[in-house]
Amino acid sequence: MTTSTQPGTTRHEDTTAASRRAWIILLIAGLVEIGYAVSVGGSKGFTDLNWSIAAAVFFFLTVFTLSLALKNIDVGIGYAVWTGIGSSGAAVVSAFLLDQALTPVRVFWLAVIIGGVVWLKLASSPKHSSGQA
Repeated sequence: MTTSTQPGTTRHEDTTAASRRAWIILLIAGLVEIGYAVSVGGSKGFTDLNWSIAAAVFFFLTVFTLSLALKNIDVGIGYAVWTGIGSSGAAVVSAFLLDQALTPVRVFWLAVIIGGVVWLKLASSPKHSSGQA
């Protein structure tokens, strides 16, 4: 028998919705992490005031959104996905904003990181983690 937490919903539905929200928040945290990493690079060791202020704001936002996501996602998986999104995105964005090199070899390894992030997400879905096929 399933128990309801709210009229018309079951705990499974609530858990699935919470998990979905957590993954969306984690994606947002990863995107904000890109902003943080690029801002730190642009600050030139925190000597440029505008980039430094941006880095401080992005830092607060990325840690805050990550902490929200980790309420419903395992820390190891969440942190790996967050850093994967941040590092891959920062490499691409900094190539455009900071004129940093983005060679074919770097693009390949960034694709490997992104592939790993996708597989981590798939491996941590309720369907796979509960042992169901």
